[in-house]
Amino acid sequence: MKWSDIAQEQPRLSALAQERLIQPGVVLVVTTRRDGTPRLSPVEPLVMEGDLWLSLMWQSTKALDLLRDPRILVHSVITSRDGTEGEFKIRGTARAEDDGGVQRRYADAAASELGWEPIPGRFHLFAVDIDHITFISYDPVAESQHVAMWPPGREFVRPHDSATSLGDPEPVSDLIQAS
Repeated sequence: MKWSDIAQEQPRLSALAQERLIQPGVVLVVTTRRDGTPRLSPVEPLVMEGDLWLSLMWQSTKALDLLRDPRILVHSVITSRDGTEGEFKIRGTARAEDDGGVQRRYADAAASELGWEPIPGRFHLFAVDIDHITFISYDPVAESQHVAMWPPGREFVRPHDSATSLGDPEPVSDLIQAS
């Protein structure tokens, strides 16, 4: 699924994705190393033509990871211990884009929106094909965890039973709209 599909099918979740993933200007990207272990790297995201795009340095280890194994996790940056801002995760696959015209449009958009201009043909460009989205936030006052997942549309609150365990899920509908 494309980034634009989220906006069309889940507008509240899409607005939160824009706020938590795109607006900060950096996401954490997890790729799979050749030996199967994870590699975590910061990357600047850009939404263009309905897709979430990630550009990586030419022949960087994370780009080579994705060319070999396109599975990817894109995770929001967390800036506090309490978890109230929440964490936004996208699981999917990275689709390499070598077309010079697309790379030129990306370079123009990056210059306009990110303040730097990559040179087409001198970077790896990947569109993220989204399989699954999860948003998790924590409410320290209510001592609960809010979880929204799509697809399928599931959303619930889980109260804390103790400092290290959660209770049974309780249905809620704040972000996910019924399809």
